[in-house]
Amino acid sequence: MKKIVLLGYMGCGKSTIAQNLSKITNIPFLDLDNCIEKRANLSINEIFEQKGEIYFRKLEHEMFVELLQSSENTIIGLGGGTPCYANNHELLKKDDVISIYLKASIETLYNRLIHNKSKRPLIANMNEDEMKEFIAKHLFDRSFYYNHAQHKLSVDNRTVEETVEDILKILA
Repeated sequence: MKKIVLLGYMGCGKSTIAQNLSKITNIPFLDLDNCIEKRANLSINEIFEQKGEIYFRKLEHEMFVELLQSSENTIIGLGGGTPCYANNHELLKKDDVISIYLKASIETLYNRLIHNKSKRPLIANMNEDEMKEFIAKHLFDRSFYYNHAQHKLSVDNRTVEETVEDILKILA
């Protein structure tokens, strides 16, 4: 069974694109963070606050492996940091996985994140310059892991529909 794994930085559109792709393909979409929250019966923020990042990353890895081992066809949306821990980036290369990095520029990410930054604990209290620098540094640190994806799609100046079309071409 195939797993379609979407990865990329927060704000690149993983969830929105996955939901639209799911509607068109009738393949269920699972958001890794939502699965972790259900399993732990805590929000991601609460897991970080109460149990720490190491606990979260361990749970995240276990949940990712579990989703990949399921016998169902699924679209899996990863958290922005998922590929960077526990050798999760190696799982993106498996034979039954189609991994797609939704690549966005610092400018695109900034413009998307500025509107709902209060919902993003990592950037909630940052000013404009701090936020741009944070995104740039994070992207630089994470690009090594993100680039292990089998496919890379730029989402800059693309609508959700155009990006979904690009993914459908990859799947064809």
